[in-house]
Amino acid sequence: MRSRVQVFIAAAGVLLSVLSLVAAPQRPATPPGPAAGPIPGPSAPEPRLRNITQLTFGGENAEAYFSPDGKQLIFQSTRDGAACDQQFVMNIDGTGVRRVSSGAGRTTCGYFKPDGKRIVYASTHGGGAACPPKPSYERGYVWPIYDSYDIYAANADGSGLAPLTTTPGYDAEATIAPDGRIAFTSVRDGDMEIYSMNGDGSDVRRLTNRPGPDGGPFWSRDGKRLVFRGRPTAPGKELDDYLGLLKQGLWRPTSLELFVMNRDGSGLTQVTKNAAANFAPYFTPDGTQIVFASNSADPRGRNFDVYLINVDGTGLERVTFNDTFDGFPMFSPDGTKVVFASNRFAAKEGDTNVFIADWVASPAR
Repeated sequence: MRSRVQVFIAAAGVLLSVLSLVAAPQRPATPPGPAAGPIPGPSAPEPRLRNITQLTFGGENAEAYFSPDGKQLIFQSTRDGAACDQQFVMNIDGTGVRRVSSGAGRTTCGYFKPDGKRIVYASTHGGGAACPPKPSYERGYVWPIYDSYDIYAANADGSGLAPLTTTPGYDAEATIAPDGRIAFTSVRDGDMEIYSMNGDGSDVRRLTNRPGPDGGPFWSRDGKRLVFRGRPTAPGKELDDYLGLLKQGLWRPTSLELFVMNRDGSGLTQVTKNAAANFAPYFTPDGTQIVFASNSADPRGRNFDVYLINVDGTGLERVTFNDTFDGFPMFSPDGTKVVFASNRFAAKEGDTNVFIADWVASPAR
């Protein structure tokens, strides 16, 4: 799921494992060599992107997010023999890769604190050092919402690890506002909702309160708003099924829309209305637009690309035109670069790698 994490989406009647982390055996990623330099893009033009550069090479690498100074990225990967996802940091040219998580359990959703000296990420290691078991498919295609996930803070080198949440149930998908306030996803109250807390884990406040899965929050650059994915669900069979699975630590993903709200949960507005699987939204630096991943252009629902949309839901624009998965976009602090995960140029089917590109604010049409 972080979905921001490994998001598993069902769309157009086809259930898709975005990163194949449940359906396929885990395997170590190939350690990256030197930065590849600019490489050709897909056959269709991508006028918003220039100098696309591949930073990782082989295996499962995703959810790369910039440090506050724009010089580093934190991302999750199964490299170096890890049995399941661990957190790594690298320079934005792909060099200097080092693991910063404990090496135990499964981790997801790494993020730098505003001073760049600390990081947060979610991990299951409090429930045991082994990777948590994958669910069976007796109830169809489902994604595990591990109860053992908690959010931890650590120094940027991985030392000084300490829990920020200890409440039973899934706590993950943490992102941080400029003032240090943390937004995250939790099922502590029996539903998948968005919460916020201080940087030390205190003053937890629930921000969403509606039936159905809400999660994957990201802050605007000024810290005044949050954008997130959700699916408000009316009473009935779908809601009963969703809540029943959630009690078992499971989620059956389906279509998701994007929403924006104020930092206190007020002013909720819907951004997308396409009945597709939309996720991993992130504000442009000026806060007027949102980049996100969606399968809305694929009738089969299998191919995800990056899109740009105005906060009011107008001006939808497709950014990537790759025939496989593109997702998890994030802007550098100065807005000149964008990082994303993609299956393009995969050495093996299912490989997901991290790419960086210069962002073209006003492309020629």
